[in-house]
Amino acid sequence: MSKDTPDPLYDVKTAFYVGNYQQCIAEAQSLKAADAPTAVRRDVYLYRAYLAQRNYAVVLDEVTRSSAAEVQAVRQLAQYLHSPSKRNSVLEDIEGQLKAGVDTTSDTMFIVAAAIYAHRKDYGTALKTLHQTQSLECSALTVQYLLAIDCVSAAVAEVKRMMDEDEYFVLTQFAQAWVHMSVGGAKIQDAFYIFQEAIDRHGTTAYLLSNQAACKIHEGQYEDATGLLQDALEKDSNSPEVLVNLIVVSSKMGKPVEVTRRYISQMKDTHPDHYYTVEYLEKDDAFDRLANNFSAKVST
Repeated sequence: MSKDTPDPLYDVKTAFYVGNYQQCIAEAQSLKAADAPTAVRRDVYLYRAYLAQRNYAVVLDEVTRSSAAEVQAVRQLAQYLHSPSKRNSVLEDIEGQLKAGVDTTSDTMFIVAAAIYAHRKDYGTALKTLHQTQSLECSALTVQYLLAIDCVSAAVAEVKRMMDEDEYFVLTQFAQAWVHMSVGGAKIQDAFYIFQEAIDRHGTTAYLLSNQAACKIHEGQYEDATGLLQDALEKDSNSPEVLVNLIVVSSKMGKPVEVTRRYISQMKDTHPDHYYTVEYLEKDDAFDRLANNFSAKVST
Protein backbone atom coordinates (compact mmCIF):
# COMPACT_ATOMS: atom_id res chain seq x y z
CA MET A 1 0.00 0.00 0.00
CA SER A 2 1.48 3.35 -1.04
CA LYS A 3 1.67 6.30 1.33
CA ASP A 4 -0.91 8.13 -0.79
CA THR A 5 -3.47 5.35 -0.44
CA PRO A 6 -5.76 5.65 2.61
CA ASP A 7 -5.28 2.77 5.03
CA PRO A 8 -8.67 1.15 5.75
CA LEU A 9 -7.24 -0.14 9.03
CA TYR A 10 -5.92 3.23 10.21
CA ASP A 11 -8.47 3.66 13.02
CA VAL A 12 -8.15 0.03 14.09
CA LYS A 13 -4.36 0.12 14.25
CA THR A 14 -4.13 3.54 15.88
CA ALA A 15 -6.54 2.54 18.64
CA PHE A 16 -4.39 -0.54 19.28
CA TYR A 17 -1.11 1.37 19.31
CA VAL A 18 -2.30 4.01 21.79
CA GLY A 19 -3.69 1.33 24.11
CA ASN A 20 -7.39 1.89 23.51
CA TYR A 21 -8.07 -1.81 23.08
CA GLN A 22 -11.84 -1.69 23.46
CA GLN A 23 -12.07 0.93 20.73
CA CYS A 24 -9.78 -1.20 18.55
CA ILE A 25 -12.16 -4.13 19.01
CA ALA A 26 -15.19 -1.98 18.21
CA GLU A 27 -13.55 -0.49 15.11
CA ALA A 28 -12.48 -3.94 13.89
CA GLN A 29 -15.91 -5.46 14.41
CA SER A 30 -17.61 -2.66 12.50
CA LEU A 31 -15.12 -2.60 9.60
CA LYS A 32 -16.32 -4.27 6.41
CA ALA A 33 -13.16 -5.34 4.64
CA ALA A 34 -13.06 -4.80 0.90
CA ASP A 35 -10.76 -7.79 0.31
CA ALA A 36 -9.40 -10.89 2.01
CA PRO A 37 -5.96 -9.45 2.97
CA THR A 38 -7.62 -6.50 4.71
CA ALA A 39 -9.97 -8.87 6.54
CA VAL A 40 -7.02 -10.92 7.77
CA ARG A 41 -5.15 -7.86 9.02
CA ARG A 42 -8.32 -6.60 10.69
CA ASP A 43 -8.68 -9.89 12.54
CA VAL A 44 -5.03 -9.82 13.58
CA TYR A 45 -5.51 -6.50 15.37
CA LEU A 46 -8.87 -7.59 16.75
CA TYR A 47 -7.39 -10.63 18.46
CA ARG A 48 -4.23 -8.81 19.50
CA ALA A 49 -6.48 -6.31 21.27
CA TYR A 50 -8.18 -9.16 23.11
CA LEU A 51 -4.73 -10.44 24.11
CA ALA A 52 -3.79 -7.00 25.40
CA GLN A 53 -6.90 -7.15 27.59
CA ARG A 54 -5.75 -10.58 28.75
CA ASN A 55 -8.88 -12.16 27.27
CA TYR A 56 -7.00 -15.24 26.10
CA ALA A 57 -10.06 -17.49 26.02
CA VAL A 58 -11.72 -15.40 23.30
CA VAL A 59 -8.74 -15.88 21.00
CA LEU A 60 -8.33 -19.56 21.81
CA ASP A 61 -12.02 -20.24 21.24
CA GLU A 62 -12.60 -18.21 18.08
CA VAL A 63 -9.41 -18.78 16.06
CA THR A 64 -9.46 -22.18 14.38
CA ARG A 65 -7.29 -24.19 12.01
CA SER A 66 -9.27 -22.77 9.12
CA SER A 67 -8.24 -19.22 10.09
CA ALA A 68 -5.50 -17.45 8.13
CA ALA A 69 -1.90 -18.20 9.13
CA GLU A 70 -1.40 -14.69 10.55
CA VAL A 71 -4.45 -15.02 12.77
CA GLN A 72 -3.34 -18.47 13.90
CA ALA A 73 -0.01 -16.92 14.92
CA VAL A 74 -1.90 -14.64 17.32
CA ARG A 75 -3.60 -17.73 18.71
CA GLN A 76 -0.19 -19.28 19.33
CA LEU A 77 0.81 -16.23 21.33
CA ALA A 78 -2.44 -16.51 23.31
CA GLN A 79 -1.67 -20.15 24.04
CA TYR A 80 1.87 -19.29 25.09
CA LEU A 81 0.71 -16.61 27.53
CA HIS A 82 -2.27 -18.59 28.82
CA SER A 83 -0.66 -22.02 29.32
CA PRO A 84 2.83 -22.04 30.88
CA SER A 85 3.05 -25.81 30.45
CA LYS A 86 2.75 -25.44 26.67
CA ARG A 87 5.28 -22.65 26.20
CA ASN A 88 8.18 -24.76 25.00
CA SER A 89 6.03 -26.60 22.47
CA VAL A 90 4.51 -23.33 21.20
CA LEU A 91 7.97 -21.85 20.71
CA GLU A 92 9.14 -24.98 18.90
CA ASP A 93 6.16 -24.76 16.54
CA ILE A 94 6.84 -21.10 15.78
CA GLU A 95 10.55 -21.68 15.23
CA GLY A 96 9.68 -24.51 12.86
CA GLN A 97 7.41 -22.21 10.86
CA LEU A 98 10.09 -19.53 10.68
CA LYS A 99 12.68 -22.03 9.45
CA ALA A 100 10.25 -23.33 6.84
CA GLY A 101 9.87 -19.81 5.50
CA VAL A 102 7.42 -17.03 6.25
CA ASP A 103 6.05 -14.36 3.95
CA THR A 104 8.25 -11.37 4.81
CA THR A 105 5.60 -8.94 3.55
CA SER A 106 3.58 -9.91 6.64
CA ASP A 107 4.99 -8.97 10.02
CA THR A 108 2.63 -10.88 12.33
CA MET A 109 4.66 -14.07 12.76
CA PHE A 110 7.83 -12.06 13.37
CA ILE A 111 6.05 -9.90 15.96
CA VAL A 112 4.67 -12.97 17.73
CA ALA A 113 8.01 -14.77 17.74
CA ALA A 114 9.86 -11.67 18.95
CA ALA A 115 7.30 -11.14 21.72
CA ILE A 116 7.87 -14.69 22.95
CA TYR A 117 11.66 -14.31 22.85
CA ALA A 118 11.39 -11.00 24.72
CA HIS A 119 9.12 -12.65 27.29
CA ARG A 120 11.97 -15.12 27.85
CA LYS A 121 14.45 -12.17 27.99
CA ASP A 122 16.16 -13.48 24.88
CA TYR A 123 16.43 -10.03 23.35
CA GLY A 124 19.21 -10.99 20.98
CA THR A 125 17.06 -13.57 19.19
CA ALA A 126 14.07 -11.22 19.32
CA LEU A 127 16.08 -8.54 17.52
CA LYS A 128 17.35 -11.00 14.90
CA THR A 129 13.76 -12.08 14.28
CA LEU A 130 12.50 -8.52 13.82
CA HIS A 131 15.38 -7.76 11.46
CA GLN A 132 13.80 -10.04 8.87
CA THR A 133 11.05 -7.54 8.08
CA GLN A 134 10.99 -3.79 7.58
CA SER A 135 7.57 -2.86 8.97
CA LEU A 136 7.41 0.19 11.21
CA GLU A 137 5.82 -1.81 14.02
CA CYS A 138 8.77 -4.21 13.96
CA SER A 139 11.09 -1.20 14.02
CA ALA A 140 9.26 0.18 17.06
CA LEU A 141 9.65 -3.17 18.84
CA THR A 142 13.31 -3.16 17.83
CA VAL A 143 13.71 0.20 19.59
CA GLN A 144 12.03 -1.18 22.72
CA TYR A 145 14.25 -4.24 22.86
CA LEU A 146 17.43 -2.27 22.14
CA LEU A 147 16.62 0.05 25.02
CA ALA A 148 15.92 -2.98 27.24
CA ILE A 149 19.55 -4.02 26.77
CA ASP A 150 20.88 -0.43 26.99
CA CYS A 151 21.84 -0.12 23.32
CA VAL A 152 20.72 3.50 23.15
CA SER A 153 22.85 4.51 20.17
CA ALA A 154 21.43 1.64 18.08
CA ALA A 155 17.92 2.62 19.17
CA VAL A 156 18.57 6.22 18.08
CA ALA A 157 19.67 4.97 14.65
CA GLU A 158 16.52 2.84 14.33
CA VAL A 159 14.33 5.81 15.23
CA LYS A 160 16.07 7.86 12.55
CA ARG A 161 15.24 5.17 10.01
CA MET A 162 11.61 5.23 11.13
CA MET A 163 11.46 9.02 10.85
CA ASP A 164 12.90 8.88 7.34
CA GLU A 165 10.10 6.51 6.38
CA ASP A 166 7.19 8.16 8.22
CA GLU A 167 7.95 10.68 10.95
CA TYR A 168 4.25 11.30 11.72
CA PHE A 169 3.35 7.64 12.29
CA VAL A 170 2.21 7.18 15.90
CA LEU A 171 4.74 4.44 16.63
CA THR A 172 7.55 6.58 15.21
CA GLN A 173 6.56 9.30 17.65
CA PHE A 174 6.42 6.83 20.53
CA ALA A 175 9.80 5.34 19.62
CA GLN A 176 11.27 8.83 19.68
CA ALA A 177 9.72 9.41 23.11
CA TRP A 178 11.16 6.14 24.46
CA VAL A 179 14.62 7.19 23.33
CA HIS A 180 14.14 10.62 24.90
CA MET A 181 13.27 8.95 28.20
CA SER A 182 16.41 6.81 28.03
CA VAL A 183 18.62 9.80 27.22
CA GLY A 184 17.09 11.83 30.06
CA GLY A 185 17.70 15.44 30.92
CA ALA A 186 15.77 18.01 28.90
CA LYS A 187 14.61 15.25 26.55
CA ILE A 188 12.22 13.95 29.22
CA GLN A 189 9.96 16.94 28.71
CA ASP A 190 9.97 16.32 24.96
CA ALA A 191 8.83 12.75 25.60
CA PHE A 192 6.04 13.97 27.88
CA TYR A 193 4.74 16.30 25.16
CA ILE A 194 4.75 13.50 22.58
CA PHE A 195 2.43 11.46 24.78
CA GLN A 196 0.33 14.53 25.49
CA GLU A 197 -0.10 15.14 21.77
CA ALA A 198 -1.23 11.54 21.37
CA ILE A 199 -3.79 12.06 24.14
CA ASP A 200 -5.02 15.25 22.48
CA ARG A 201 -5.42 13.47 19.14
CA HIS A 202 -6.57 10.00 20.14
CA GLY A 203 -7.95 10.25 23.67
CA THR A 204 -6.71 9.24 27.11
CA THR A 205 -5.58 5.67 27.76
CA ALA A 206 -3.83 3.92 30.62
CA TYR A 207 -0.85 3.32 28.34
CA LEU A 208 -0.37 6.99 27.48
CA LEU A 209 -0.91 8.16 31.06
CA SER A 210 1.54 5.56 32.36
CA ASN A 211 4.20 6.81 29.95
CA GLN A 212 3.59 10.39 31.05
CA ALA A 213 3.89 9.26 34.66
CA ALA A 214 7.19 7.58 33.83
CA CYS A 215 8.42 10.93 32.52
CA LYS A 216 7.44 12.60 35.78
CA ILE A 217 9.18 9.85 37.76
CA HIS A 218 12.37 10.50 35.79
CA GLU A 219 12.09 14.16 36.75
CA GLY A 220 11.45 13.35 40.42
CA GLN A 221 7.94 14.82 40.28
CA TYR A 222 6.29 12.01 42.20
CA GLU A 223 3.09 13.85 43.14
CA ASP A 224 2.36 14.60 39.48
CA ALA A 225 3.20 11.01 38.58
CA THR A 226 0.82 9.69 41.22
CA GLY A 227 -2.04 11.80 39.87
CA LEU A 228 -1.47 10.50 36.35
CA LEU A 229 -1.28 6.91 37.59
CA GLN A 230 -4.50 7.22 39.56
CA ASP A 231 -6.19 8.43 36.37
CA ALA A 232 -4.64 5.50 34.52
CA LEU A 233 -6.03 3.05 37.09
CA GLU A 234 -9.51 4.23 36.22
CA LYS A 235 -8.82 3.24 32.60
CA ASP A 236 -7.24 -0.11 33.42
CA SER A 237 -7.05 -1.20 37.05
CA ASN A 238 -4.77 -4.14 36.22
CA SER A 239 -2.29 -2.52 33.84
CA PRO A 240 1.15 -3.91 34.77
CA GLU A 241 2.92 -0.71 33.70
CA VAL A 242 0.64 1.37 35.89
CA LEU A 243 1.05 -0.96 38.88
CA VAL A 244 4.85 -1.04 38.58
CA ASN A 245 5.00 2.75 38.38
CA LEU A 246 2.73 2.98 41.45
CA ILE A 247 5.10 0.70 43.34
CA VAL A 248 7.97 3.02 42.43
CA VAL A 249 6.27 6.28 43.40
CA SER A 250 4.83 4.80 46.61
CA SER A 251 8.34 3.82 47.65
CA LYS A 252 9.88 7.12 46.57
CA MET A 253 7.26 9.13 48.44
CA GLY A 254 7.67 7.10 51.62
CA LYS A 255 4.06 5.96 51.72
CA PRO A 256 3.03 3.29 54.26
CA VAL A 257 4.52 -0.12 53.51
CA GLU A 258 1.09 -1.68 53.17
CA VAL A 259 0.33 0.61 50.21
CA THR A 260 3.34 -0.63 48.28
CA ARG A 261 2.65 -4.22 49.30
CA ARG A 262 -0.89 -3.92 48.01
CA TYR A 263 0.35 -3.05 44.52
CA ILE A 264 2.98 -5.80 44.70
CA SER A 265 0.32 -8.33 45.68
CA GLN A 266 -1.80 -7.21 42.75
CA MET A 267 1.14 -7.68 40.39
CA LYS A 268 1.83 -11.16 41.76
CA ASP A 269 -1.82 -12.12 41.38
CA THR A 270 -2.62 -10.64 37.96
CA HIS A 271 0.80 -10.68 36.27
CA PRO A 272 2.83 -13.59 37.70
CA ASP A 273 4.96 -13.81 34.55
CA HIS A 274 5.76 -10.11 34.25
CA TYR A 275 9.47 -9.37 34.41
CA TYR A 276 8.98 -7.21 37.53
CA THR A 277 7.09 -9.95 39.38
CA VAL A 278 9.61 -12.63 38.41
CA GLU A 279 12.58 -10.50 39.51
CA TYR A 280 10.82 -9.45 42.70
CA LEU A 281 10.10 -13.06 43.67
CA GLU A 282 13.67 -14.11 42.86
CA LYS A 283 15.09 -11.36 45.08
CA ASP A 284 12.54 -12.07 47.79
CA ASP A 285 13.53 -15.74 47.82
CA ALA A 286 17.23 -14.82 47.87
CA PHE A 287 16.66 -12.52 50.83
CA ASP A 288 14.79 -15.25 52.72
CA ARG A 289 17.63 -17.71 52.10
CA LEU A 290 20.22 -15.23 53.36
CA ALA A 291 18.10 -14.43 56.40
CA ASN A 292 17.65 -18.12 57.21
CA ASN A 293 21.37 -18.80 56.80
CA PHE A 294 22.19 -15.87 59.06
CA SER A 295 19.71 -17.03 61.69
CA ALA A 296 21.16 -20.52 61.57
CA LYS A 297 24.69 -19.21 62.11
CA VAL A 298 23.63 -16.99 64.98
CA SER A 299 21.82 -19.83 66.73
CA THR A 300 24.80 -22.20 66.53
